Amino acid sequence: MREPTPEQRPVALTIAGSDSGGGAGVQADLATFATHEVFGTSAITAVTAQHTRGVESSFVLPVEEVAAQIDAVVGDFDVGAAKTGMLATTEVVELVAERASAFDFPVVVDPVMVATTGDRLLDEDAERAYEDLCGEARLVTPNTDEAEVLTGIAVEDDESAREAGETLLEFGTDAALVKGGHVPGETVRDHLVTGEGVTTFDHERVDTEATHGSGCSLAAAIAARLAREEDLEAAVEGATDFLARAVEHHYEVGQGPGAVNHGVDR
Repeated sequence: MREPTPEQRPVALTIAGSDSGGGAGVQADLATFATHEVFGTSAITAVTAQHTRGVESSFVLPVEEVAAQIDAVVGDFDVGAAKTGMLATTEVVELVAERASAFDFPVVVDPVMVATTGDRLLDEDAERAYEDLCGEARLVTPNTDEAEVLTGIAVEDDESAREAGETLLEFGTDAALVKGGHVPGETVRDHLVTGEGVTTFDHERVDTEATHGSGCSLAAAIAARLAREEDLEAAVEGATDFLARAVEHHYEVGQGPGAVNHGVDR
C-alpha cells in the first residue's frame, strides 16, 4: 500500500456571488486562487444566471446562509486572507463587515457597486454600509466609478486618484488601490494609496473588450498573495502584472467578448 504524500497550501476565502458563465465571481476567484497555488474556500452571497454578454437574473441568498458559510470556513480552515465581491444587499454588507471585524487575517474588499452600464447596483443604505466594511479592510480595490460612489470624487487623473485613495483611508482601511482601467489612454495606471504615500503600477493597455472578471481576478490574486505572506506592495505589483497577462491572453469563449484568463502564468 502506497503512503500518502499530502500537500500543504495557504488558504484563502472568497465571499462573493456565483457566475454561471465562469468568468467572474466565485468561479473566477477560485480559479485565480488555484493558479496562485492557494487552496480556495467560498461563501456564496448570490446566484446569478450570466454569461459573456451580461446578467440574465440574480437570486440573493438569505443572510443567515451567508453567515453559516463564512462561519463554517473560518471555524475549520486556517484562512490566510479573504476577498469580497458581490455582496448585493445592505444586510449582507453589514454581516460581512461584522464578521471581518473579528478576522485575524487580511481582507481585500472589491466594492462591486456599479454595473458596466454605469448603473448603481446597490441602494444608498448599502453604499453607506460599505464605509464600515472598508474600515475593516487591509485593502480596498475600487475602479473609478466605485471610487466616485464611495468618496464623491471623480477620478480622472493622478491627482484625483490620490485624493480618492486618501479619502478611502479616512474610512479606516489600511490601503486603497484605485484602479485606472476606466480612465482613457494608452496606459492603465493603478494607484496604491497608503499612509506612507502613493505607488503607481503602469501597464500598456490591451486592445480588447474581453475584461469580464478582471476586478474579481485582481482582488483574488492580491488575496492569494497575501495568504502566501507577501507584503502588500509586492502582492499588488504581482497581481496587477498577473491581470495584465490575463487580459492579453484572455479566454475566447461564449458569444460575447470573452473572459480574462484566470489560469495564465502568475
